[in-house]
Amino acid sequence: MAPTPHARTLRDGFLRAAERHADREALTVGDATRTYAALRDEAFALAATLDAHAPDGEGQLTAVFGHRHPTTFAAILGALVRGHGYVPLNPSFPIDRTRSMLVRSEVRSVVVDPTAVGQLEALLEGVPAGLTVLVPDADDVAELAARLDGHRVLGRADLRPASEATLGAAEPDGVAYLLFTSGSTGNPKGVMVAHRNVTAFVDVMVERYAITHEDRFSNTFDLTFDLSVFDMFCAWERGACLCVPTAQQKMFPGKYVKKQGLTVWFSVPSTGVLMSRLKMLKPGAYPTLRWTLFCGEALPVEIIERFQEAAPGSICENLYGPTELTIACTLYRWDAERSPAEAHLGVVPIGEPYPGMEIRVADASLAALPRGEAGELLMTGPQTTPGYWRDPERTAKAFVVPPGETRTFYRTGDRVVWPEGKPLLYLGRVDNQIKIQGYRVELGEIEAVLREVSGAEVAIAIGWPATSSGADGVVAFVGAPEADAAAILDAARERLPSYMQPSAVHLVETFPLNANGKVDRKALRARLEADA
Repeated sequence: MAPTPHARTLRDGFLRAAERHADREALTVGDATRTYAALRDEAFALAATLDAHAPDGEGQLTAVFGHRHPTTFAAILGALVRGHGYVPLNPSFPIDRTRSMLVRSEVRSVVVDPTAVGQLEALLEGVPAGLTVLVPDADDVAELAARLDGHRVLGRADLRPASEATLGAAEPDGVAYLLFTSGSTGNPKGVMVAHRNVTAFVDVMVERYAITHEDRFSNTFDLTFDLSVFDMFCAWERGACLCVPTAQQKMFPGKYVKKQGLTVWFSVPSTGVLMSRLKMLKPGAYPTLRWTLFCGEALPVEIIERFQEAAPGSICENLYGPTELTIACTLYRWDAERSPAEAHLGVVPIGEPYPGMEIRVADASLAALPRGEAGELLMTGPQTTPGYWRDPERTAKAFVVPPGETRTFYRTGDRVVWPEGKPLLYLGRVDNQIKIQGYRVELGEIEAVLREVSGAEVAIAIGWPATSSGADGVVAFVGAPEADAAAILDAARERLPSYMQPSAVHLVETFPLNANGKVDRKALRARLEADA
C-alpha cells in the first residue's frame, strides 16, 4: 500500500501519519472519534468497494455528498486512495445547484453519508442512469435501490475489506479536488486544484506553524469551502487531530475551543465578529491556542486585537487567497506594536507572498505598476491552479500571460497596493464580486437567478448591509413593478445557498443610470442608506 513512486500527492501525508500514529486520534466529529488506523481502514474499504463496482468509462473524480459526519471525511480519503480527485457536494445547498455540480463534474461514483441520504432521490432526479451510489452507513438499501432504478446502489453489506484496496495511480498534475465557486453567468465555476498546488501549500503551512501530532485543529468550514483543505490536510500531514463541531456546537465556538483543547484555530473574520458580539473573546479565554488564523474576507483590526487578548499564547495571522491560487497565497503576522500603524482603514494587511509565489500589481492593460501604486493583484507560482473545469473560455480570461512575461498569472480581481518597505494592502474588489460571510459571491450569479425567476430584463443585487469585509447579506432590485416580490424571493431561495439569498426584493419601474448609460449601483446603494 505504499504511495506510487511519483512526486508527492495529497493522500501521502495522511498515509504516512497513519503508519506512524495508528492509534492516535485523527478525527472527532461531535462525540464520534476515529483513530488514524480506523479512518485509514474506512477509506480503504470505501475505495475497494468503489473500484470493485466502478462504472464503465469512469473518469478520475469521485463525488462526496455529505456534511460533518465521519463517513464524509473517510470518503474524501477514499477518493484520493483510488487515485481520484474528490468533488464535495453540500446537502445544505439548494438541490438544483448541487445536481448541476454533480452533472457538470461528470463523476460516475458518489459516496453518500447519513446527513445527505434523505436528499439522494432529489439529487439524482433527471441524472442519467449508470452511477455507482455508495451509502456505507445503510444496512438495507433495497428500497432505495428500487427508487433509484438505473443506478447501482450499494450499502454496508456491499463494503469490501480494506485489505482489498490498492492505491490508484496519482500524478502531481492530476486533480486533487474540484470546487465549484460562484460564477457571474449563473453557473458556478469548477476550479481544478492539482496535487502539486495543494502539497506546495501544505508544505509551507506545516513548517511555518511547526505542526506536530499533539496539535488539535478546528474545522469551522464546509467542505465546499477550500479553507477546509487546510484543516484536514495540514492536520493529517503531521498526525494531528481534526476537530469537527456539530451544527449546534458551531453556534458556540468558544465552548468548543475549550472542550476540545484546540491548538490551531482557523475561521473567516465573520466568525470572530460573531464571537466578539457574543462576548466570547474575554481576555485569556483560550489558553491552549498556539495559532489563530483568519482568511476568506477582509479582517478588521479590532477583531484580531480581541482574539489576541483572548488567546494570549497564540500567534495571530491573516491569510489571503482565492481558490484559484490554492487556499492562501499571501499572509501577514500580527504584531501588537507594529501592525496597527500598518493597517489600512481598519483592515489588517494581507502581507507577503508565499514562498515561490510572485506578485504583479497591474493596471487595466495588465502592465506592471510601480511599487506604491494601486492596481489589480495578479499572482503566479506553484499554487496557481490549472484553470476551470471544462471551461477554456473562462480559463483564458482569468489565467493570463501579462505583457513582458512568459508565465501564466491569475487575475484575482482584487485591488491592492504594495508600498515600498511595507506589507501588501487589500483595497477591495475590482469588479462586482464581494464576500458574504466569508464566501466569495458573484453578484451577477444572484442577478441571473433573479432575472430568470422574475422574467425581468434587469435585476441588480447589492451587498447590504455593507461591512469592512464585504457585506452581511444581499438586497435586490428587480425591474418588474407588477410582479410578486414574495414569490420572487421564494423562487430565488430555492435556487441559491443561504448566504446568497436576498433578504428583500424591491420592485422598480425604472433604474437610475450613470453617465455611461449603465445602471447606477451607487444610486441604489444610496437609496438603501437613506431608508436605513
